[in-house]
Parts: sequence; structure tokens; C-alpha cells
Amino acid sequence: MIILTIRTDKPEAELGLFDDNEQIDYLTWQAHRELGQTIHSQIKALLDEHDKPIEDLQAIVAFQGPGSFTGLRIGITVANGFAYANQLPIVAAMGDDWIRLGIGRLLKGESDKLALPEYGAEANITQPRK
Repeated sequence: MIILTIRTDKPEAELGLFDDNEQIDYLTWQAHRELGQTIHSQIKALLDEHDKPIEDLQAIVAFQGPGSFTGLRIGITVANGFAYANQLPIVAAMGDDWIRLGIGRLLKGESDKLALPEYGAEANITQPRK
């Protein structure tokens, strides 16, 4: 099973490509405020590097948090969009071993259908200026 992993909770974003539990490649880049502009091209570059068209992807694991509100929102939205458009199972996982946990769930046939973020705290919404 060819699996894409996505982690975007901090300024350095991470993408992984796995064949079941075997890591094919792992890419990190300083995405910071350009995450929304760079994530799709980085996914394409990762797949192209290994001659894998997007149709070869069979599942997605998304890091669900806690972490940056905007970073998690972008990464999980991209993961959900890829999963939905390509009819792929998706799971969200957290913790230091999020990849192992997520891949383990996928290999058991599980799917969240929709990955949801865990921000770690209530949103800090400022009051509108009068």
C-alpha cells in the first residue's frame, strides 16, 4: 500500500512516502507562511522523484496536532481533499509515533473518512476593533 504522510503543525512541513511500513522517502522544508503556496508542488515533487503518479497513492496519514492552527488547517484540508478526490482512506494521528500509528490503522482497514485537527487548546479569537 503506497501511503502519503502529511505533517504541517510547525514552520517546517513534512511529507513522507511509504510502502506499508517501509519508508520510501521523507521530505522536510521550511514552509512557514508559504505552506499554502508550496504544499501541492512539494507533494508532486516527492511523487515525481519516485516515478509515482498520484493514482499510485492508496492512503493518507495526516498529523492531527496539536500545533499551529493555520498550519494544521492547511495540511489537513489538503489531505482530506486528496483523499476525497482520489477515493482514498485517510486517518489522522497524533503523538511522536503518529506515522506508525496511522499506518497501522490503515493496514487494519480503518479510515476516518475525514481527518479532523486537534489544536490542543480553544481558539484564541481576538475581539473586533470598534
